[in-house]
Amino acid sequence: MVAIFLRSLLFNILFYPAFLFWAVIAVPTLVLPRAALLRVGHWWAQTNIVLMRIVCGIKVEFRGAEKIPKGPLLVASKHQSMWETISLLHLFEAPFFVLKRELLWIPIFGLFLKKANMIAIDRRAGGRALLAMVRRAVQEVRHGRQLVIFPEGTRTAPGAAPHYKPGVGQIYVECGVPCLPVALNSGLFWPRRTFMRYPGTLVVEFLDPLPPGLPREEFLERLRAAIEQTTERLVAAGRAEQARLFRRASTTVKA
Repeated sequence: MVAIFLRSLLFNILFYPAFLFWAVIAVPTLVLPRAALLRVGHWWAQTNIVLMRIVCGIKVEFRGAEKIPKGPLLVASKHQSMWETISLLHLFEAPFFVLKRELLWIPIFGLFLKKANMIAIDRRAGGRALLAMVRRAVQEVRHGRQLVIFPEGTRTAPGAAPHYKPGVGQIYVECGVPCLPVALNSGLFWPRRTFMRYPGTLVVEFLDPLPPGLPREEFLERLRAAIEQTTERLVAAGRAEQARLFRRASTTVKA
């Protein structure tokens, strides 16, 4: 565990300078087309994946990427970690997120979010905020973009009981585009509320897209079943791999 602690510490020491580097690179894109900023975001995401592999021993595996449809799309992803808010960026042509309004107040970073036309929501505004979010989301999707949304609304630890918000169903109905479910096990390797990073294979699995036009309740049930069943399998496999790695490390230390 000492080695994991030190590698996690080194990763975090490198993570923020890497972000600052790409932030400086991205400043000129504020006066360029949005695609230029998204390209820098892709490079930032890839940099983090490389750092995770080299420093922390975390391999990242994307499965089913061939299932990602072209054009306008709703992407509904499991949310266990900050990792996916960064690393899903480079997998789509013109992605955007729904995020809390407070992020827009971060110096420079907030300007990037506005330039990328991310949707900021005031969680205290209740139903009015949801309606405004849906209108913006529909507008952006109809312009050919891919909305990445986390149906549970917040990060949940691996194994925690899921709680899907009804808003994703409303967005699906209003947008009228396919929905791509995404399962993952990122919380095992980049847990929430800690700087620790644990080795193993972080897997993101893209599932069969759900067609547009399903009744809202049927859509929500199929979405939840697809994401949760696959996530449960990925988490179990990740935990088994970590147990093997920790046993091997313990054996090596004793030897």
